[in-house]
Amino acid sequence: MKIHEFQAKQLFAKAGIEIPNGVVCKTADEAAKAYEQLGTKVCVVKSQIHAGGRGKGRFKEHLEQPGVVLVKSADDAKANAERMLGSTLVTIQTGDEGKQVNTLYVEQGLDIARELYFAIILDREVGKPVCIASAEGGMAIEELAEEHPEKIIREHYDPAIGLQPFQVRKLGNALGLEATAMKSAGKLLPQLGRFFVDNDCSMTEINPLVLTDDSQLLALDAKVSFDDNALFRHKELQELRDLTEEDPSEVRAGKAGLSYVQLDGNIGCLVNGAGLAMSTMDLIKLHGAEPANFLDVGGGASVDQVTEAFRIILADENVKAVLVNIFGGIMKCDTIVDALLTAYDKVGFNVPLVVRLEGTNVELAREKLKASGKDVIAATDLTDAAKKVVGALGA
Repeated sequence: MKIHEFQAKQLFAKAGIEIPNGVVCKTADEAAKAYEQLGTKVCVVKSQIHAGGRGKGRFKEHLEQPGVVLVKSADDAKANAERMLGSTLVTIQTGDEGKQVNTLYVEQGLDIARELYFAIILDREVGKPVCIASAEGGMAIEELAEEHPEKIIREHYDPAIGLQPFQVRKLGNALGLEATAMKSAGKLLPQLGRFFVDNDCSMTEINPLVLTDDSQLLALDAKVSFDDNALFRHKELQELRDLTEEDPSEVRAGKAGLSYVQLDGNIGCLVNGAGLAMSTMDLIKLHGAEPANFLDVGGGASVDQVTEAFRIILADENVKAVLVNIFGGIMKCDTIVDALLTAYDKVGFNVPLVVRLEGTNVELAREKLKASGKDVIAATDLTDAAKKVVGALGA
């Protein structure tokens, strides 16, 4: 689950992590008042969307305007806020469709000596969090990582004991911090390490992490996402979810207990099991087409879940064929076919449907499918299914 920058900074503040002063704004008038309230000659008006690259992004309605702007008066803050609110911001991470800006964060201006990069993610290969840092933070971090990977510093730490002093010194030296700044890092970096673990984060990123003129480190930006599987432990974090920032189909699938991710292809996939779903998508691509989604209905899907899965798939106007790939283990194949046929009648199909079944009671299931009289293309194995569904695109 992702959250907005202002929400992440509110959590940072509770954890004792140093941040600049800022005010959340929903209207242009509030942005003007925020400028006056913050009391600095320069303030920053920041668009709040679940995407990075806002500083380089541009609004569809105002091509000359980025998603983050410096303002030097209340009137300037108001004028920029009026253009930004309700407009669609396109960044490198949103895709061409962009995201509508409904909230702004007005933040105090700072005297910045240097911009650094700092993030923590989970390294699944070693089962530990890893700090990722660079002495060259800012808007060009993606290009830096691609063109000069040697400038990216990595340091794993034990989640049970946190980031240790010697690791902070190692990171600080690599970042070129002097004595006063190193003292600031000695407080801030371990706090970020604890924050990541305590909140079951999947990512905590600060870009830029700034060094002020008085050698203090501050989190000038904050991008935080959480492990969805751990949210049951954090009821307070669930309240921060902004459904308007998420794909409506994915939200709908989540309510039905389905694992669904929207993609750009034209073959809808309904599969039970995440690994099998990935293999199905790979084979579709291997045979010359593109999957329209990842959808795992799980091992014990009900008729209602299968019906909702079909509705979600067919709601995508790009879907020109559907592949159902089921392995009957806990749930028997004939039970799955009963659910499929009931869902077929409820939803109604206007695109080719290919079904591949394997597992417990598969022969009985195939007989039921054949006897149903439904316009279903049966497949014998996964390769056969992929070939048939790709071939059906031209039917």
